[in-house]
Amino acid sequence: MDRAQKEKVVEELGQIFESSGVVVVAHYAGITVAEMQDLRAKMREAGGSVRVAKNRLAKIALEGKPCESIASLLTGMTVLTFSEDPVAAAKIAEDFAKTNQKFIILGGAMGETALDRAGVEAVSKMPSREELIASIVGCIGAPASNIAGAIGAPASNIASILSTIEEKAEAA
Repeated sequence: MDRAQKEKVVEELGQIFESSGVVVVAHYAGITVAEMQDLRAKMREAGGSVRVAKNRLAKIALEGKPCESIASLLTGMTVLTFSEDPVAAAKIAEDFAKTNQKFIILGGAMGETALDRAGVEAVSKMPSREELIASIVGCIGAPASNIAGAIGAPASNIASILSTIEEKAEAA
C-alpha cells in the first residue's frame, strides 16, 4: 500500500469515526471468510458496516475525532463495526459474539463517550431508532382511537336501546 492509498484509507476512516452513531471494536482472529461475510450481511441489513483496517492507520484517523478514546482498543487483529443508528451496530455485534466465540468485543464509542465491553452490551439492549419511532407513533395513535371509540360508543348504545324499545313495542 503506497502513501496515497494510506492517506485515502485514513480519510475514509476519519469520516466513519465522525459520522457514526456508534463504533464497536472487536478481535476477529480465527473467524472464517463465510462467518465474516455473514457478519457483513447482517450489519448491512441493519444499516451499518464492517471495516477491517490497519490499527496504525485507524489511530491516525482517530486523532481529533470525538471517539478518539478508543485508540487504546486498537491492538491485534481488530475489526470495526459501525452505524449511524446509535444502537444497530452494537446489537448486531452482540448477537454475532453470542454465536461466535472467536469474535471478541473489546469496547467502542458512542459519540464522545467511550464504551467498555459492558457499555457495548448495555447499548445493544436499548431500543433501536425504528422501535422508538414505532412506540411514539403508538402512543400518539392510542388517544385518537380511544376518542373515536368513546365518540362511537354512545351512538351504538342509543341504537341498541332504540332497538330494545322497538322489540318491546312489537311484542306488546
